[in-house]
Amino acid sequence: MSDNRGFTSTRPDGERPRGAGPGPGFRGPGMRGRMGGHMGMGGGEKARDFKGTMAKLLRYLGAYKLSVGIIMVLAAASTVFMIIGPKILGMATTKLFEGVTAKIAGTGTIDFVSIGRILLLVLGLYLVSALLSYVQGWIMAGVSVKITYRLRRDIDEKINRMPLKYFDGTSHGEVLSIITNDVDTVNRTLSQSLTQIVTSVVTVLGVLIMMFSINWKMALVALVVIPISLVLVTLIVRQSQKFFRQQQDYIGHVNGHVEEMYGGHIVMKAFNGEARSIAKFVKLNDTLYQAGWKSQFLSGIMMPMMMVVGNLGYVAVTILGGWLAVQKAISVGDIQAFIQYVRNFTQPLSQLANISNVLQQTAAAAERVFKFLDQDEEVPDAKKPIRPENAAGRVEFRNVTFGYSKDAMVISNFSAVADAGHKIAIVGPTGAGKTTMVKLLMRYYDVKSGAILIDGHDIRDFSRRDLRRMFGMVLQDTWLFNGTIMENLRYGRPEATDEEVIEAAKTAHADHFIRTLPNGYEMVVNEEANNISQGQQQLLTIARAILADPRMLILDEATSSVDTRTEILIQKAMDNLMKDRTSFVIAHRLSTVRNADLILVMRDGGIVEQGTHKELLAAGGFYAEIYNSQFDYAEVV
Repeated sequence: MSDNRGFTSTRPDGERPRGAGPGPGFRGPGMRGRMGGHMGMGGGEKARDFKGTMAKLLRYLGAYKLSVGIIMVLAAASTVFMIIGPKILGMATTKLFEGVTAKIAGTGTIDFVSIGRILLLVLGLYLVSALLSYVQGWIMAGVSVKITYRLRRDIDEKINRMPLKYFDGTSHGEVLSIITNDVDTVNRTLSQSLTQIVTSVVTVLGVLIMMFSINWKMALVALVVIPISLVLVTLIVRQSQKFFRQQQDYIGHVNGHVEEMYGGHIVMKAFNGEARSIAKFVKLNDTLYQAGWKSQFLSGIMMPMMMVVGNLGYVAVTILGGWLAVQKAISVGDIQAFIQYVRNFTQPLSQLANISNVLQQTAAAAERVFKFLDQDEEVPDAKKPIRPENAAGRVEFRNVTFGYSKDAMVISNFSAVADAGHKIAIVGPTGAGKTTMVKLLMRYYDVKSGAILIDGHDIRDFSRRDLRRMFGMVLQDTWLFNGTIMENLRYGRPEATDEEVIEAAKTAHADHFIRTLPNGYEMVVNEEANNISQGQQQLLTIARAILADPRMLILDEATSSVDTRTEILIQKAMDNLMKDRTSFVIAHRLSTVRNADLILVMRDGGIVEQGTHKELLAAGGFYAEIYNSQFDYAEVV
């Protein structure tokens, strides 16, 4: 699962490195620093679309209709064999009672042979029932695991199709909670509750038929408990539903906060944020606790209340059965069988009541999953995309207008041309739109109006994969994943040989320090990438760009984290790398872009000046003002 946020990959075309797939181990400043926000799901929400959510879940089951059909048949057959058992066992009780009575009266003996045959028959029925139950459980486990796999796969693929704006407002903890907690909840329901619903319904219907076949009066008395049970279930479910939903929501909120604090623990400690972090966690966790214990309490009292109601029916049936036996209207064996059926009747009712709570929790989890899967996706690639063969690298911004929201435009009517092989510097104050231009160039966002062209072709006519394959990126915010240094360097070009990787590291002046590390190129970068220095991380990202050998480059203060001596060496290496390549250099220190072929000076989302360093200084405009202020500041320091 790749992370679509920010400028993190050397060649962000979606390819994965050999030997190390992107996963939860990915870490970088883009992840650590932007974890705020929730999905906007509070505990006070009204009931959502329970039926619609369950219908979507059933559609997922549709791919396994045959397996599910077999499961239903096996579950029903297993239950039927269990239901028949008490009736036949009652025959044995009747024969035993008649034999004992005859023996006392001296008119006969106990027929142990017949009783033995009946007991063997009952044993056989129960064994067959157990076997069928095992088989259907085994098949159901396979189906539930496959559906869980599909859900996680669909979420993984969905993440790679979603626009960056979604992740700008959603914490990673929320998304991880959907992939783990919510999908696991759905899995548990499918593996445990689905067949239980079938067996419970079949048991209720089957037992009802058997009770009426024994004595209709006793059956009617037993049915008195149903309205009472339904009223209790309705009241409890109505109260528990909102707490189950709130519990699922706040699991994601708590996970998001923990992920954020763990990822940014250095910054949190540096600003003495421990107390605030704990206070926020306590608030979120307290809400989760309140929702959790209320939902569990309400679901927990379901079974005891149903047992109390069931016992009332059991007492009534026992009294009536005794009276009928005295009247010779029913046999002793039938009373014994009926009492068993009463127990078997109330138990599935209790199970159905409990399952109703489970289904509410499942619906809340599944709804979050499907809500995520229903999020708007990136604009699809062109149906017949242009295949870049040997891109020259001429880039044109033609009347580009863009804003992250409809009301506030960051860039307005921006136009510029970068000739092939030229070094284009983009300078300006913070918030001028420099980085936004690069995001648009990479199609992390699409322009609101205007167009960006490469070699005369609108970038929307390329597939995103091909477009991003043409670029290499070296950024101020380094990005490395949990894997070996060799795997990190290969990320932009998985097929590269070890010799090519080492040569790229030498060009970036990274080979020396790599060899001084434990295990050298096979050293594993940890999840936070903090077992190497920031400057070393910068050198590795530069080596990664060199190895990728792209046609165009995007550089954002690529040497900001290295010392002066190394910066000079890296600058030489970068100059060699940029030869005959179109390069976009986002710069804050203007001294680093004096040799640019074209400098674009941005202010408030537009180009206010453009030209070479000498031309802009001679013009004495905004660029000259910024340039001179930097040197004045340096002299003061």
